[in-house]
Amino acid sequence: MKIRNLVFLLIILLAVFTMLLAVAELPPYGSPDNPVHNMVTDRYINKALEETGVNNMVTAVVLDYRAYDTLFETIVLFTAAVAVYVTLKKAKGSESGE
Repeated sequence: MKIRNLVFLLIILLAVFTMLLAVAELPPYGSPDNPVHNMVTDRYINKALEETGVNNMVTAVVLDYRAYDTLFETIVLFTAAVAVYVTLKKAKGSESGE
């Protein structure tokens, strides 16, 4: 039992160390040369109408440029809603004696 706890503690410490290393490698907040400040934003803003044919820029980004991301977010939301529904339905069934 003691060895198991030691291994568990070692795994936790390794995970914390890995997370701290990852956080240390992040670029400084607000720096103008961060990867978030690249040419993708300019492309979305300047060429959305030309590339997608959609007048609304938000719609162009969500449905044309990031369609797969939006699709998978919708699937996750739907799955969560179904899981909540099934859980609540089972909970009601067990209370009424079914």
